[in-house]
Amino acid sequence: MKNLFLIAYLDVKESLRSKWFYVYALIFGGLMALFFVTGVSDSVVMGFTGLSRMLLIFIQVTIIILPIFILITTVKSISGDRESNVLEYMLSFPVSLKDYYWGKMLGRFSTVFLPVFLALLMGVVFGLFSGGEMPWKMVFLYSALLFSLSFVFLGLAFFLSTIVKSTDVALGSSFVVWIAMLAFIDIALMGLMLQNRLSDEVIITIAMLNPIEVFRIGAISLFDPELTVIGPVAYYLLDTLGAKLLMVYALVYPILVGALFAYFGYIAFRKKDLL
Repeated sequence: MKNLFLIAYLDVKESLRSKWFYVYALIFGGLMALFFVTGVSDSVVMGFTGLSRMLLIFIQVTIIILPIFILITTVKSISGDRESNVLEYMLSFPVSLKDYYWGKMLGRFSTVFLPVFLALLMGVVFGLFSGGEMPWKMVFLYSALLFSLSFVFLGLAFFLSTIVKSTDVALGSSFVVWIAMLAFIDIALMGLMLQNRLSDEVIITIAMLNPIEVFRIGAISLFDPELTVIGPVAYYLLDTLGAKLLMVYALVYPILVGALFAYFGYIAFRKKDLL
């Protein structure tokens, strides 16, 4: 366990020396500051005001930016160590493969989740000082949704990083995964699949297997419990799962998928040629 936390600490230090971390933190922190400067929290759109309005926009940003940033910065984690012979050097010490793999994942999760979470906290603090009403339940659930979204793409990135040996192939694979998921980000676009004479239930089920879509639906339900913005699909989702079970699914499903991909990555890392 001591070696696991040591590997995590070394990975955090390595990330702090990299420019990508500061760009990553600047994007989310800068966007939140931009929301304050432009007065987004003071505007009224579809009945949303204050922090609710700001979080609504922040959700749209994180859906696009967060997955690709996690993928491109994490997918090189193990494959990059393998190419630069850092992996060979680390394994020359009394460090087990288990401690190395899960330590790297723990350290990388800290660096990809904390900047987004701190940006969210910055918005909460601003809302408190502004004297507005603070939707604490919404903030808590949205933080949990950010956690689950970060975890699923972290697990996916580590899986890709272990099954490929080249960082170029790893980066290319991450872009393919990101684009494929974005292609199914909007349930409204699933109407294109009707040309294949698939039932509506099958189409919606396929869409709800996409972690990005699950995050999107869960985030929308925080602001619009009736899911009116997604049209008739809302009736099927609410009748099938219900509002509470839908939120539980949005929180738990991405974490389970991320854990499975991370475990499969660990199995591949343990069994294949490491160097």
